[in-house]
Amino acid sequence: MKVINNKVLVRLIVPEIDKSYDIYLPVNKKIGNIINLLNNTISDFTNNELIKSNSNLLFNVKTGQQYSPDTLLLNTDIRNGTKLVLLS
Repeated sequence: MKVINNKVLVRLIVPEIDKSYDIYLPVNKKIGNIINLLNNTISDFTNNELIKSNSNLLFNVKTGQQYSPDTLLLNTDIRNGTKLVLLS
């Protein structure tokens, strides 16, 4: 996997607020930690348009795969250019 500074650039789609973002994700973090980071960041960027939730899930748009919160991003199929969707 080619990464820049241990991060991958993905397109994150957030249907709840009808927005998408190009965002770098750290490959050495667990998906659960990444979801929490995304919740906080997007909530802050949108003035709480996205309600922070512990039940949000991360899916691969192309394959429909749901990512387990306990899995390191490095051990998934998430690579540069992957489209992900954050659902509550």
